[in-house]
Amino acid sequence: MHQRVWLFVLVGGLVLLFLAPNPRAEDLDDYVGDGVDVEDDLDLGLAGAEEEEEELEGDMQDEAPPAPKTPPVPKVTYKAPEPMGEHFIAESFDRGTLDGWVVSSAKKEDTDDEIAKYDGQWAVEELKDSPLPGDKGLVLKSRAKHHAISAQLLRPFTFDTKPLIVQYEVNFQQGIDCGGAYVKLLSQSAELDLDQFVDRTPYTIMFGPDKCGEDYKLHFIFRHRNPRSGAYEEKHAKKPDADLRTYYTDKKTHLYTLVVNPDNTFEMLVDQTVVNSGSLLSDMTPPVNPPAEIEDPDDQKPEDWDERPKIQDPAAAKPDDWDEDAPAQIPDADAVKPEGWLDDEPEYIGDPDALKPDDWDEDMDGEWEAPQVPNPACEAAPGCGTWNRPMMENPNYKGKWKAPMIDNPNYQGVWKPRRIPNPAFFEDLQPFRMTAFGALGLELWSMTSDIFFDNFFITNDRSTADRWAADGWGLKKAAEGAADPGLAAQMLNAAEERPWLWVVYVLTVALPLILIFIFCCTGKKKSPATPAAEYKKTDEVQPDVKEEEEEEEEKAEEAEPGPAAEEKDDQEGPEEEEEKEEEEEATAEEKSEDDVLRRSPRNRKVRRD
Repeated sequence: MHQRVWLFVLVGGLVLLFLAPNPRAEDLDDYVGDGVDVEDDLDLGLAGAEEEEEELEGDMQDEAPPAPKTPPVPKVTYKAPEPMGEHFIAESFDRGTLDGWVVSSAKKEDTDDEIAKYDGQWAVEELKDSPLPGDKGLVLKSRAKHHAISAQLLRPFTFDTKPLIVQYEVNFQQGIDCGGAYVKLLSQSAELDLDQFVDRTPYTIMFGPDKCGEDYKLHFIFRHRNPRSGAYEEKHAKKPDADLRTYYTDKKTHLYTLVVNPDNTFEMLVDQTVVNSGSLLSDMTPPVNPPAEIEDPDDQKPEDWDERPKIQDPAAAKPDDWDEDAPAQIPDADAVKPEGWLDDEPEYIGDPDALKPDDWDEDMDGEWEAPQVPNPACEAAPGCGTWNRPMMENPNYKGKWKAPMIDNPNYQGVWKPRRIPNPAFFEDLQPFRMTAFGALGLELWSMTSDIFFDNFFITNDRSTADRWAADGWGLKKAAEGAADPGLAAQMLNAAEERPWLWVVYVLTVALPLILIFIFCCTGKKKSPATPAAEYKKTDEVQPDVKEEEEEEEEKAEEAEPGPAAEEKDDQEGPEEEEEKEEEEEATAEEKSEDDVLRRSPRNRKVRRD
């Protein structure tokens, strides 16, 4: 019984946990500070209620207390984060304008005029379902168009002894089909013109998410300058091992961070979690430094070079009894034609019911012939037509003779050209010292609109970047978490997108409930008392059930005499009563002795099954 009660309690707790909303609102407390004003209507209402209660305390004694109201959700007023510490750009777009940003008016080269223009629209607005009213960002508004926009840094970033930290936020409000959301750090030069920003504008680093089809990427590319030739070559970081799909599909704001350190290491983070890391010297493709040796392009393989590890034995000879002309199969000489075989009947005959079409022209179509059908005479026979012996494997067949293979005594191995010093070799042990950059830009093509960007930040101090992230993205994350639906609502939304999940829900919820009902509400029926004949035969002493029951019935009859016996006792005299008592005592003694003997294992008779 206790087990069933505890089982019901456990099931009830699981159901409440399943239906409870996601309690994420408390995360807001971690981010409420100087930059956020939180007004809780519930607190204000309670304060006013306390004053009224003090004034009307006597009148309220006779009245029933008011029903408690559900506390409202706290209202959060957003305030733009303020940069603290050294930084090169800090843009939150909360002014509501594109001041300081330049929209490109250039045309893309080697492209049709219809799509060559960078005419994609940009806007500064809030998220469509913003949990923080007043929080604005840069939004890519057009689809299937080229977009380009950029802004100058407060001062150029120079790669010296401090790290580079680049971070910004992205929200794919409508998901993403094919397009990018990466940024370019434009190389500092006298020729840099933000109004003519195009795909070929020199950049130092490109970083950010990109997706097309089922390929989810997080780019980190830097342009390395060859110290010998002065040419630039793109170096791509290895592909992250982490699964990035969720960041593109959950329609939430995510924080992308790139950290490049003076010791040539790098880290790529999403939501302050490392998803990729490595070294500029060993984890880039192609590698920063070329190989010290290369294969000689002028070297050629000698004509007498033998690369065959095995050859046919030149001393081997075909045996005299080897017959290469013997067939692989021969007729079975032991086969016998089945009885009833109809040699004179063809297997197929012309359809006797077929008629020549009326429009058949023998001059053009040739002589008409009825279509062939199976011969009905062959249905009951083992076969029709000419009988041929079945074929069998030829035991004397050996095939064409070939000389056995032996090791090649002249084998020289697989030829490779000789290696020579690489004339283009160089060794750059400080690839971190890249070209300085002076502007940040977005040059994108996307088949999805309403991509939201916010809180661009570049610095050389990790703590400053973390503080900026906490004031901006951290608050946004907590607000989005508080607005998230409960677990039940999330499961219903997922089932609307993927109806097959209903089967999983039914099996997960209904099946355990049915098993619990069967376990708790159906018990074993009490079996009737086991008769003496059904006792399991063992070596232990078993009670004589039937004899004991008969003795108990006799005792009960003696203890409860009927009315007729009572009247008879009243009529008997004192002498008869004394005689009767003596007889009863003697009978009782005899019965007790019989019981002792009967219950003794030595006097017990063997019972049959």
